[in-house]
Amino acid sequence: MKKDDKGMIIASLKDQTANPAPLGLLAFGMTTVLLNVHNAGFFPLSAMILAMGIFYGGFAQIIAGIMEWKKNNTFATTAFISYGFFWLTLVGLLVMPRLGWAEAADDLAMATYLFMWGLFTFVMFIGTLKITKALQVVFGTLTILFFLLALGDFTGNETIKMIAGYEGIVCGFSAIYTALAQVINEVYGKTVLPIGPVK
Repeated sequence: MKKDDKGMIIASLKDQTANPAPLGLLAFGMTTVLLNVHNAGFFPLSAMILAMGIFYGGFAQIIAGIMEWKKNNTFATTAFISYGFFWLTLVGLLVMPRLGWAEAADDLAMATYLFMWGLFTFVMFIGTLKITKALQVVFGTLTILFFLLALGDFTGNETIKMIAGYEGIVCGFSAIYTALAQVINEVYGKTVLPIGPVK
């Protein structure tokens, strides 16, 4: 603490809480890789993917977004909470019809759903142009992924969906890299894994 010119004490607060971004990025990245390994045709949709979508891709990202809100980070709050609920809605779209709670979404409905997420992600990508190159890769590849998935559902073309799967694996691993780079760089107190901050 210090005093101003009138002798009044000036107090300043310093945020010493941990960086929640790696948690949110890992939750997003790992869940995205696993879903898109399925989209690429390596294994069928199973409880493993749905559980990751609910608990890690969903709940963990929402928790990370709330933590980012406490840090006054509007971009990360919006991203993590939105994509956390994306995963929960995606699981809902798959599970609710099987439980008899709603009619299954047809291909046009799914294409519209994915297109809207692609549009949202594109605008978020514009925000990354002021943050880091690593996040530009994450959000750029995610924008392409959503539009490919939307196109695949709109056209019913299985090849497009498979290509989207491979592209989604790249997207997911780019998020994993960005998350782990932040963890490693913080632990070592220097840049070990570059993320390319924008100057």
